Amino acid sequence: MDADKIEGRKARAKAWFEALRDDISTAFERLEAEAPVSLYGEKAGRFMRTPWARSDHTGAPGGGGVTSIMKGRLFEKVGVHVSTVFGEFAPEFRGQIPGAETDPTFWASGISLIAHMHNPHVPAVHMNTRFVVTTKSWFGGGADLTPLLERRRTQHDPDTIAFHSAMKAACDAHPAVAPYGKYKTWCDEYFFLKHRNEMRGIGGIFYDYLEADWDAAFAFTQDVGRALLKIYPELVKRNYAMPWTEAEREEQLVRRGRYVEFNLLYDRGTVFGLKTGGNVESILSSMPPVVKWP
Repeated sequence: MDADKIEGRKARAKAWFEALRDDISTAFERLEAEAPVSLYGEKAGRFMRTPWARSDHTGAPGGGGVTSIMKGRLFEKVGVHVSTVFGEFAPEFRGQIPGAETDPTFWASGISLIAHMHNPHVPAVHMNTRFVVTTKSWFGGGADLTPLLERRRTQHDPDTIAFHSAMKAACDAHPAVAPYGKYKTWCDEYFFLKHRNEMRGIGGIFYDYLEADWDAAFAFTQDVGRALLKIYPELVKRNYAMPWTEAEREEQLVRRGRYVEFNLLYDRGTVFGLKTGGNVESILSSMPPVVKWP
C-alpha cells in the first residue's frame, strides 16, 4: 500500500480515538456532577490525565499514550485511555500477530474504557476499539456490559435489551462489514470464564482482524464508540438514584472478582499491552478498586 495513504489512515484513526476519549470523558464528568448528593456526597470527581512513553524490546522509542482515570462519587473508578505505540514485536510474540511473521514492525492506536460504579444497580461497562498495522492492517474491538446483581444478569432485563439494541444498530448501519449475529456470538464466546463455565456479563459485540474496505471498517468502528457514548449514560441515569443495601454491595464486590479473573487469565488486550511494553498502570486500571472472593 502507498506509504502516504497508510500514514493518513493512521493519523485519522488516532485523531478519532482521542476525540472519542474527550467526548466520553466530558459525558462521564457530567454524570458524576449530576448524581444525587443524598446517595453519593458532594465532592464530584474529575479525570486525571498522565502521559506515558514506552520503548520497544530493542530499547528504541516506541510511542506511548495518556492514562486518564477518574475516582469519584458515582464512578468508583473509570479509565478512558488512548495509546499509540510502534516498534518491533519481541521474537516470542511475532507468530501470534497477523503479518508479523516475516516483518516484526508494527503500529497500533486505540481507546480502552472500563467503568466500575459505586452503585451495585449500575452495570459496569467495557469498550475498546483499535487500529493495528503490520504488513497487514485491521480494526478490532467491541463493547460489553456487566450487571453486578444476579437478578439483573438476564437477557430480559431492560438494561440488557437497551444495550444490545444499541450495539445492533451500530452493526446494522454497516451490513457489509458488521454482521451483528456473528459479532454478538463472538462476544458471548470471548467473554466467557471457562474455569467457571459462565459469561462475564450479558454480552455485547466483539470483532477483530477486520480487514474489509478501510473506510467502511473505520466508519463502523466509529459508530461502536458513538453507540457506547449514547447508551451507557442513559443506563447510568436509569439506575443511579436507586439506593442499595449492604448485601447488594457485597454481591457487587464478589461479582467483580469474575472481572479480575477474566482480565488476568484470558483478555487479549491485557496480554498485548504487557508483551509490547505498554504502561502497566493503564493496562491494569481495568481492575476494580475494591473486590472480594468469598
